[in-house]
Amino acid sequence: MAVHLGESAAFEIKGRMATLSVLQVLSADPDHVLAQLDARLAQAPGFFTGMPLVITASTEFDLSGNALQALTDGLRARDLLPVGVSDLPADSAAQAGLGVVRNLGGERATEPRQATARVVTQPVRSGQQIYARGGDLVVAAPVSAGAEVMADGHIHIYGSLRGRALAGVQGGQDARIFCQALEAELVAVAGEYQLSDQMDPSLRGSAAMVSLQGDALTVTPL
Repeated sequence: MAVHLGESAAFEIKGRMATLSVLQVLSADPDHVLAQLDARLAQAPGFFTGMPLVITASTEFDLSGNALQALTDGLRARDLLPVGVSDLPADSAAQAGLGVVRNLGGERATEPRQATARVVTQPVRSGQQIYARGGDLVVAAPVSAGAEVMADGHIHIYGSLRGRALAGVQGGQDARIFCQALEAELVAVAGEYQLSDQMDPSLRGSAAMVSLQGDALTVTPL
């Protein structure tokens, strides 16, 4: 949809959605949440800078009003980007400068994927981001530290994986990551992720597959 001022279009609204991460809050104390978040951020400095977040919480406690504001302020102070809430009061969201995301809760659906693939034959260098929307990503080259590869489907890397790889980014739980040499900073499937220090050291530098088994991300040798 384009909006016209005079004869030229001033802007367009397009049907696109950015990849969002969900912050599932499990404590009613914002300071407790932020303290544990600091520990996680210390494991991977800079990895989560600017990450868009949707905040949701357990139904066992109230995360609204001042508590939500304090959490939102704390996230922004840590260079994260809270953009909305799910299943939380809309008035508290508005007070904290957040939007409301509908239908985020419940079981994650496995999105049907088209039989398409994006093929990359050049090395993916630090600072680059490659996204295969609606299908698989095939990288016939190394992925450098500081680079990010993403796909709605599977990711195949015929080389070393030193950066970040995120498969099933639209919720596809059947997605897999395959690489010839696992040296990743972060791997993720359908939002479940592991950092480098959480992976089995014996798999470093080896051919590996990353998959989601239930709610647990597993890394196994190939």
